[in-house]
Amino acid sequence: MKNDEIVTLYHGSKSGIRGSIAPISRGRCDFGKGFYMGTDRTQPLTLICNYPNAKIYTLSVDLSDLTVLDIEVGLDWALLIAYNRGKMESVKHSVIYNRFANLSDGCDMIIGYIADDRMFVVLDRFFNGEITDMALINSLSALKLGKQYVAITEKACKKIKILDEQQLTENDRDKLKQESEANRSKGIAKAEEICRKYRREGRFFDEILKAGE
Repeated sequence: MKNDEIVTLYHGSKSGIRGSIAPISRGRCDFGKGFYMGTDRTQPLTLICNYPNAKIYTLSVDLSDLTVLDIEVGLDWALLIAYNRGKMESVKHSVIYNRFANLSDGCDMIIGYIADDRMFVVLDRFFNGEITDMALINSLSALKLGKQYVAITEKACKKIKILDEQQLTENDRDKLKQESEANRSKGIAKAEEICRKYRREGRFFDEILKAGE
């Protein structure tokens, strides 16, 4: 898919960006190795609030001439995260494994919802076989997650410009820690309620993997 637009995004760094922007995050991230940016400024802030040299960046990203995989919230989104976080190794080389291993081939940028720490708890329960895909998908919809844009090629990284860089004060970081904890507790409670409601509907993770072998 080709996309012709410029978007403003945010990136949080534990100690600041050094050198050129590059797709070099750790491998076990939601959409694999890349440079991660978000649509919601507060989301990356909550990830870096424990680090004294943390910086928040405002970025301009030109999506024209990039091949973009825009993945909607739902089961495919969860299974792509499962693949990238190493949760599909038990069915390596199966049809379902290969589908998600190759899903972003030829793409420069992946756009998809953020699995923040509230969602991470729900995703883990899904991967561990405690809740069904129906419970997961309905939790996703209720939590209203922001979107993340992940530049996975050098070409995409070259289209990112830094507009602003700010270092967080100790006071900022303390406030963010409190806000993050409150949001996390609220989100987990809401997801718990939804998971109870859908506990007998849908399929479990191992059933989905088995059906896709």
